[in-house]
Amino acid sequence: MKTRHFLSLALFGLSTILFKRRQPILGTIILTDSCNLHCKHCAVNNITGQMLSYQDVRKEMINFYQEGLRILFFCGGETLLWQEAGKTVRDLIREAKEMGFYLVNIVTNGTIDLHIPEADVIFLSLDGTRQAHNSIRGDTYDLILQNLQKTDHCNICIYMAINKLNYQDIENLCKLAKEHPKINSISFNFHTPYQGTEFLSLSREEKQIAVTTIKSMLKDNMPIFNLPSALDAYLKNEWSRPCYQCIVSENKQRYLCGRCVEIDGLCRECGYLFAVEFSLLCQGNIRTIFEMVKTYLKFA
Repeated sequence: MKTRHFLSLALFGLSTILFKRRQPILGTIILTDSCNLHCKHCAVNNITGQMLSYQDVRKEMINFYQEGLRILFFCGGETLLWQEAGKTVRDLIREAKEMGFYLVNIVTNGTIDLHIPEADVIFLSLDGTRQAHNSIRGDTYDLILQNLQKTDHCNICIYMAINKLNYQDIENLCKLAKEHPKINSISFNFHTPYQGTEFLSLSREEKQIAVTTIKSMLKDNMPIFNLPSALDAYLKNEWSRPCYQCIVSENKQRYLCGRCVEIDGLCRECGYLFAVEFSLLCQGNIRTIFEMVKTYLKFA
């Protein structure tokens, strides 16, 4: 991220804190719910199989930018399945940057391609080392690592969704992130129990084990993208939600913070740590602000 963009985001945060603004800064566009996998924890894939049209994607990108959003995510389904009007996700990333977005990131399962140098960050869904990952996402671990080897000059961050099947594999995946030459960092979320996936929810004790492990890995200088204060707030379930600084757009419908806000009670079970971090930052939590600056300087 350019220094002037970082300063602009810092000014946004300051004005949000001082004037208690509810202006969003981060937008996610769901390009499709089509996916080539059938992961155990996922309840939102292959429902319609629709691809958002290129014109609709571009229109929403323009709307986001005009409304002041400056961080953009492209997600799925499987994001890289999206193709429309001769355009691919790489074209969308280039166009978003031309519009002026500060950060343009994608989330992918890594089974199609990982060489996407246009993206500021490629969030790679890897849910553990081989055994744990394959138990959740099917026999894809080796293919993903093969695709990793084909990348060059890409900023890849492992994106692990912690659940009952993989919470004991956190340390192993942190070590992979630190040792693998193509991986820059690792970021964690906790399972959000959409209908049909409740069996993957962690108990209070298992959440404590997971949080303790992540914080221990941070002390061991593992390349972890999460903030310790957000981990503490998540564990206590004490953070303000929904997060007014985040918007999700899917099929021409917008959701404040995330799609789970539409489901009774699910917001209280949210495991999306980015939302926790944004919530704490925009409330002026001094510890979180310090940790965010430290993390930015580490990974910038």
